Amino acid sequence: MFAENLTAVPRGLRLRQENRMIAVASGKGGVGKTWFSITLAHALSGLKQKTLLFDGDLGMANIDVQLGLMVPHDLGSVVTGSATLNQVVHYCDKCRFDVIAGRSGSAGLASMPIGRLQILAEDLMLLSGAYDKVILDMGAGVENPIRILSGMSGRVIVVCTDEPTALTDAYAFVKLMAMQYPKCRVEIVVNQADSLREGRQTYDILYKACQTFLKISPPLLGIVRRDARVRDAIRSQMPLISRYPTSEAAADVIEIARKILRDEKNV
Repeated sequence: MFAENLTAVPRGLRLRQENRMIAVASGKGGVGKTWFSITLAHALSGLKQKTLLFDGDLGMANIDVQLGLMVPHDLGSVVTGSATLNQVVHYCDKCRFDVIAGRSGSAGLASMPIGRLQILAEDLMLLSGAYDKVILDMGAGVENPIRILSGMSGRVIVVCTDEPTALTDAYAFVKLMAMQYPKCRVEIVVNQADSLREGRQTYDILYKACQTFLKISPPLLGIVRRDARVRDAIRSQMPLISRYPTSEAAADVIEIARKILRDEKNV
C-alpha cells in the first residue's frame, strides 16, 4: 500500500515532519476551507512560525488567486516532472509565508499516478523540515489521495458549516479517516457561524453523530464567526488579518493558531 511505502523515510524523521504538518480538509466545497487555510497560515506566521502553505487542490487551485500572486512555477510543474518541489516555493510578502501554488484546470490528485503521488508526499515531508508549520489545503471530497496526504499529517482540521450537506460530508470524511488512519488526530472547525453559540450547536450535531455511529469524539478546535469583511478581503485579494486585523473572523483564526501552539507545548 502507498501508506506503507512512506516507511522509506526514516521513522524518527517522519514523526518530526508529521508534527509540523497540518492538513485542512472539508469533504465539501464552499465552506471557506481555502480562505481558512490562508488565514491560519498567516496567523501562524504572525506568531513567529516559519510557515509554508501547500495548495493540494490541483483542479480548483485558488490560493494564488485569493492572494493576488503571480507565481512563475506551480505544483503542476512538479506533477509533470519539469520541476522539483523546492523549485516552486514562492514567498508571499503580503503574509510573510511561503506558498506552493496549485494549478487550476489541471488534473486533480485523484488522477495522479500512485508512484508520482508517493514521490510528491515524500518530497513534501522532507521539505517540511525547513519549516515550523506546513499547512496543506486539501481539495474538497473524500478521494483516497486526499486522505493519504491528510493521513501523513500530524493533525487534520475538518472545516464545516451549519449546512446539512456540509455536516454530512464532514462526517463522511471523518469516518473514512477514522477507518484508514485510526491514530490520526482529527479536529473540527466550524466556519461561518452566526455566533459562537450557534457554532457550538453545529459542532454538537457532528460530535454526536461521530460518537453514536463511529464511537469517536473529534474535538472542537475552534469556531469562526460569519464576517462580511471576509468577502471584501477576498475580493481585494488581501489577507483578512492585514486588511481587517480587528475583525471577529481574524480574531477567531488567530485564537485557533494560538491554541494549536498551546496544544503542542502541552504534549
